[in-house]
Amino acid sequence: MKLKEFAKQVGLSPTTVSRALSGYPEVSETTRARVAEAAVRLGYSPNVNAVRLKTGRAGAIGVVMGRAGEFHFAEFMAGMAERLVAEETDILVIPMSDPNHEDEMQLYRRLVESRRVDAIIVHSPKPEDERIALLHELGMPFLVHGRSTIDVPHAWLDIDNEAAIKRATSHLIDLGHRRIAMINGRPGATYALHRDSGFRKALQSHGIEPDAQLIANGNFTDELGFRFARSFLEQANPPTAFVAGSMMTALGVYRAVRSLGLQIGRDVSVIAHDDVFPYLTADNMVPSLSATRSSMRAAGSRCADLVLQLLSGRSPLEIHELWPVELILRESTGPARPSKP
Repeated sequence: MKLKEFAKQVGLSPTTVSRALSGYPEVSETTRARVAEAAVRLGYSPNVNAVRLKTGRAGAIGVVMGRAGEFHFAEFMAGMAERLVAEETDILVIPMSDPNHEDEMQLYRRLVESRRVDAIIVHSPKPEDERIALLHELGMPFLVHGRSTIDVPHAWLDIDNEAAIKRATSHLIDLGHRRIAMINGRPGATYALHRDSGFRKALQSHGIEPDAQLIANGNFTDELGFRFARSFLEQANPPTAFVAGSMMTALGVYRAVRSLGLQIGRDVSVIAHDDVFPYLTADNMVPSLSATRSSMRAAGSRCADLVLQLLSGRSPLEIHELWPVELILRESTGPARPSKP
């Protein structure tokens, strides 16, 4: 069915129908819903290439994928795909294997100049993130998954990392733990800085001085979790509890604790942040893992939705979402055992 024929069936002008299907903000929600319902009922689907030619849009959102955090990235992308499938909008994934700073900036420039995407989602921002300044300068719509303090207007969605880790650490302190280790994410990332702040504030509010020998940063992997945890546990005055930055890190902590003949939840308590992986659940770990929880898949879906809003004309200054994080207590945390004389 041609556009003119479909418009005649709906009783609207071809221009109004085209704008309704393309998401133009000047078309009312009532008209948009009417056109969408009729399109489904009559089996009308606009020619994608024609729509893109007319609107000047590529019909795709760009995401740069780093080598670190593949599991988290996969869940985020699944959430994006679930939201975008009904919008006939594609996702363009650009792999990036640990380039230097200039290589990364050049990658973003090429992505903008190629006009292959209508918007970009920026991951793991830093406080003064030059990617944000560059995309703003180039006039490319973008959304930041995380937060940055850079003085450039930008849309963002983040979880309250500081409050989550502060609450998790305070729970361990309430159980009597005083030697608490923290295995955090990549150094320099805003989320890692916020988590470090929450950890330190929880300790200091209870009169405990943070011990630099019990704090580590790195990618969220089982192997790093094991190495860091093992080195902490082999100290003369080892920790009695761990705050792990991710489920993958927690797996490594579990291995390290068991390798020394210790028991999770009795000898050593563990609490982690859970991004809700379908293939690695806190409930199914043995013992079940206490965790702060926020779905990476839900974040991907919401980020896609917010990008669509940006492309429909919503101001970036109106899109600042900070999600609270829930704490779920299970078997991996217990009272601190009295120290041996």
